[in-house]
Parts: sequence; C-alpha cells; structure tokens
Amino acid sequence: MSSEREPVALPLLEDDRAALRADCGSCFGLCCVALTFSASADFPVNKDAGKPCGNLREDFRCGIHRDLRDKGYRGCTVYDCFGAGQRVSQGTFEGRDWRRDPATARQMFEVFPLMRQLHELLWYVTEALTFPQTRPIAADLERVLAETERLAQADPEAVAGTDVAAHRQVVNTLLLRTSELVRAEHRGQDSQGGKNTKGGKGGKGGKKKDRRGADLIGARLKGADLAGVDLRGAYLIGADLRDADLRAADLIGADFRDADLRGADLTGALFLTQSQVNAAKGDDGTKLSASLHRPGHWSQD
Repeated sequence: MSSEREPVALPLLEDDRAALRADCGSCFGLCCVALTFSASADFPVNKDAGKPCGNLREDFRCGIHRDLRDKGYRGCTVYDCFGAGQRVSQGTFEGRDWRRDPATARQMFEVFPLMRQLHELLWYVTEALTFPQTRPIAADLERVLAETERLAQADPEAVAGTDVAAHRQVVNTLLLRTSELVRAEHRGQDSQGGKNTKGGKGGKGGKKKDRRGADLIGARLKGADLAGVDLRGAYLIGADLRDADLRAADLIGADFRDADLRGADLTGALFLTQSQVNAAKGDDGTKLSASLHRPGHWSQD
C-alpha cells in the first residue's frame, strides 16, 4: 500500500477535536480484539490480544454496551482510543476489516495500539496550543503536531515501524514547557491543602509543593488548593478530592481510579483526558473543561 495519502486537516482548536474522539460506529471493534485484558476489578475474564471479546457482535458493536459496568467490564467504560480506532479502520486500512479480510488482522492489531499512542499525543499537543501562555513555543508545538499527524497518516508498514517512544520524548519536552508556562501564575500562592495521609499538611505561607509521581493513594485532600500543582504521574487511586481546586494542575498520566472528585474544580486542568475522568467518581458539582464530558455512571456512583 502506498504511503501517499490525502492530507488531513490538523485539529488545532480545542473545539475541533472530532478526529481525536472515539467513533465506535466507524471502527472494527479494535479495542475489543487487539488488546489484552485480565480478570480483575476491571474485567471478569481473561482475554488474549488478537482474540475477539465474547461480547463483540458481528457488526463490531458491543452486545452489553449499556450494562458493561454491571457485568464487570468497568475497564471498557474507562478506555479511550482518542479516535485511533476509526483512523486505523477507515484510514490506514481503507475500510478493509479483519473479518472479511483476515490477512489484515495481524498487522491491524499491531498498528492499533501504536496509533492510539500517536492520537494521544495529538490530543495533548492540540490542547497545549489552546493556552495563550504557550505563544512563545507555538511554532514548535505546531511543528511537532504536524510531524505526529504525518506519522499517523502513514501506511500500515510505516506506522508499525514507528519508534513512538522516541517521538513521545520529543513531544514531552514541549509538553513540560507548556506545563511550566501555564502553571507559572499559580506558583508562590499560599497552599491551603488539607490533611494528607501520604504527605501531611500543605505548608501555609509558602510555595505549593509539586507532587509529580507522588504516592497519594487514599490521600485525604478534601478542599485542597492544588491549583497549578504538578501532579504528573501521581497515584491518586481512591483519593478524597472532594471540593478540591485542581485548576491548571498538570494531570498528565495521573491515576484517578476511584478518586472522589465530587465538587472538585478541574476547569483548565492540563492534559486531563476523558479516560482519567471516566475512572474517577464525580457528580453534578464537578467542574470540567469543555473538551470533556460528564460520564454517565457518575450519577450512579
């Protein structure tokens, strides 16, 4: 297959991310086939990569979509492919599905997780460009966005051979700079954080303490002032973040599984994804940026 493809408009604006949102109706059920999952709190059974989930129908739709959480498939309700599924199905493989064209299956399942990583990077860089504080590095962000899109538009062989990890390092340098620029105005504000089982009280009268990669599992952070704090890769599993201020906090890679975000303010939080939101608990009082939606299960938790 030739690597020459129709140019695709780059998603440069926050409200222009349709290509980076999952469209399951245009996908060949790739997340239900290509990925592995193990029996756990997120899945009731084991499934090997390349083996279709038992709930996947012939039309590539989920047979228990409305009851996933009740039937133990919570992991499915959290997962987000950032639109990689429809790109691989309708773009990279030009509408040839793995059932009718079994010869494509192995390569399609290999390409999908790589494409998902590229689309995640597209989401982050697109978001970085929406912040006025990133104007000094806008040209660099646009350049790396265009390069990421070029990699994603390539043919299956080229995508499969992409060193996504190396490209991620290049992108991450700019995402770190974005974080510094956007969070700068929050540095030096007094910390009003509440008691914390992992880190004690926030220091009043001083600069806020960044918690990058911190173990905050089960931490009591109700009402904490975490605006502008670096929480990259932090473990916030089961943390009490009710009514916490997380505006402009860097949340890339933070683990929000079962974190209580009821009443929390996450407007303007950096690099927060729908997958992270889906993994947490929230309510009508939880404030989210316009690019994210309130999960249906929040009203049930």
